[in-house]
Amino acid sequence: MSINNDQFLKDNPLEIINVLRELQKRDAPISISWPGKQCISKILKVTDGSLIIDFSSHAADNEALQHASKIKISAENHGAKIEFSLPQLQVTHYLNLPAFSSSLPSSLRFIQRREYFRIEAPLQATFHGSTKFDDGIPFIFPLRDISLGGVGALLDKELPTALQEGQCFEQVELDFASFGKLCLNMQLVTISERKIINRKNETVAVPRLGFRFLGVTPSQERQLQLIIFALERTAREKYNRVR
Repeated sequence: MSINNDQFLKDNPLEIINVLRELQKRDAPISISWPGKQCISKILKVTDGSLIIDFSSHAADNEALQHASKIKISAENHGAKIEFSLPQLQVTHYLNLPAFSSSLPSSLRFIQRREYFRIEAPLQATFHGSTKFDDGIPFIFPLRDISLGGVGALLDKELPTALQEGQCFEQVELDFASFGKLCLNMQLVTISERKIINRKNETVAVPRLGFRFLGVTPSQERQLQLIIFALERTAREKYNRVR
């Protein structure tokens, strides 16, 4: 959900250019949304008066964007949420490849988050993490939600006795099925319980684990952003189908 509060508003042209150039420099994914649609792209170039955005990987989205209005763009940068709007996008070329161009936004919102935005993993997807305890025993757990700061897991079995809050795991493999895999260092921050309804329509309490990422590189953060944006797109498309 967007936060409409003027304390987050930046309307100084130099500040806007600096924020956008930082996204370009980091090759950060951006989410482009317009009524009923969403795609993922990145900023290619920022000048004093214009913005060049890469074509999406989906031809249908590129075609639709040429006729779209009320375009909203969002991105994450070091835990801050960046949001701005553009009236329209025009087709251009950058380094002999098709791209979109626009004038710079007149303002943007730079929202420093106390917590990272979390998105729940699709229930039908078999997303999971896998690692080993110090004694070599494998530990595999289903993923429930993901953010740029960490992941949450709901166990479908009893809590392993070897688990303790504060425990660190190296090179945990996070498998997001068709969305890709990542290997990250993580720390178990919280162990709690959550009540869910199982397949027998019974309310049961299951262990919930909260992990935070340690030492995420810029490349890994970009991959996490792409996964989160892809999950958002999937959720949006599902909502539009059932609405």
